[in-house]
Amino acid sequence: MTADDDQPSRGSQLASGEAELMYARAALAESAGHTDELLDALPGPQERSPRQRDRAAAALDATRTLRAAFMDAHTDAVYDELTAGRTRRPRLAELAEAAATAFPGLVPTADRLKAERALPQAGKEGHEIDQGIFFSRVLRSSQAGPHLIDTLLTPTPRALALLAEFSRTGTADLGSVRLDRDAAVARLTMCRDDCLNAEDNQQIDDMETAVDLALLDTGTEVCLLRGGEMTHPRYRGRRVFSAGINLKSLHGGGISLVDFLLRRELGYLHKILRGIRVEDGAGWRGTTAEKPWVAAVDTFAIGGGAQLLFVFDHVLAASDAFLSLPAAKEGIIPGASALRLSRAAGTRLSRQVILEGRRIRATEPAARLLVDEVHETDELDLAVERSLERLRGPAVVANRRMLNLAEEPVDAFRLYMAEFALQQALRLYSSDVLDKVGRFSAAGRASPR
Repeated sequence: MTADDDQPSRGSQLASGEAELMYARAALAESAGHTDELLDALPGPQERSPRQRDRAAAALDATRTLRAAFMDAHTDAVYDELTAGRTRRPRLAELAEAAATAFPGLVPTADRLKAERALPQAGKEGHEIDQGIFFSRVLRSSQAGPHLIDTLLTPTPRALALLAEFSRTGTADLGSVRLDRDAAVARLTMCRDDCLNAEDNQQIDDMETAVDLALLDTGTEVCLLRGGEMTHPRYRGRRVFSAGINLKSLHGGGISLVDFLLRRELGYLHKILRGIRVEDGAGWRGTTAEKPWVAAVDTFAIGGGAQLLFVFDHVLAASDAFLSLPAAKEGIIPGASALRLSRAAGTRLSRQVILEGRRIRATEPAARLLVDEVHETDELDLAVERSLERLRGPAVVANRRMLNLAEEPVDAFRLYMAEFALQQALRLYSSDVLDKVGRFSAAGRASPR
């Protein structure tokens, strides 16, 4: 058979694949449309009778089964259509919005998500679970997944717009994060003193912008993250690193799967670890700009605050500080901690911290698996400066790159995040989480968990 003889067969296969996708797309849109009509005709989730809840759950489950099967069969075709054959790089929210338009019923529309954002978490239908199905399949793909991971290492438009001004002045006030360059050190200070640096959607945006600026700035050699001084009555005048996820925002429906939980892990945390993408595959020296990172923990690093430490090159803590990952108490998954904490601390301690909520105080022996140096509060500032100076060596960046590659290959992270996208979406709308965030909100956030 000649090459020409083979062409009709290839053309027939291509046509068959396109036809299959077309029919599957139509079937998904029809099923999702019927489910949406049913849900819209029912009272809100909190007002439904047991029979109505069963009807809604059965319809949602059937349509989600179809969504998962659709993505299992057509992930690469879907992603190629949304990215023009992987020539465009939409970010998470843009990709989800494009999918809602191009593939009706695959993920919730922007209007439906906007309506849900106005509701408390317990009053939502849980349409973000459909985004979890979508992103889990995209990240699992050996073609689409690496492209999306690379896309999310690119600078944000906000950072690019602020870069020239920051490079000139060496300062940027981003709202919940303050950025100052001093003697080639980019100092990021978390300054949400109203909530002890508990993170919400806005702080994720501010943090990624600050990380981008620090990595892009040619005058910066090393980066430092630290909590600012608080005005909270219990901690007035003291630095606090982070109280983790803002449970009040979670209860109020303000914590997004895409803009918070996925963007946080795939965005600024991964950039701290891996660097920021500065070229589109053309540079023979490499396509990322990296810097060494130091973290200084004052008072406590809870939840997401502790997760941050696992991607830093050097961690210092005050002697009265503690670390914790209260995942069992909150009912959600602590980011990539299962991937990174086990590597640093071993399986037994990781299970004690993640499953049982064990706190690690800076002065106990177990803390040395997570923290490099512990100092009295009045000695911490000087110790931080010494660590910054040590990490300014000319070979530090190349060696940290090789260490990070050996410890956490990109594909291992990608496949972890594929499962995380689905499991975290399910946890967001589980009955125990909805009950817990309500109680946390009622109790307030006057003290750390």
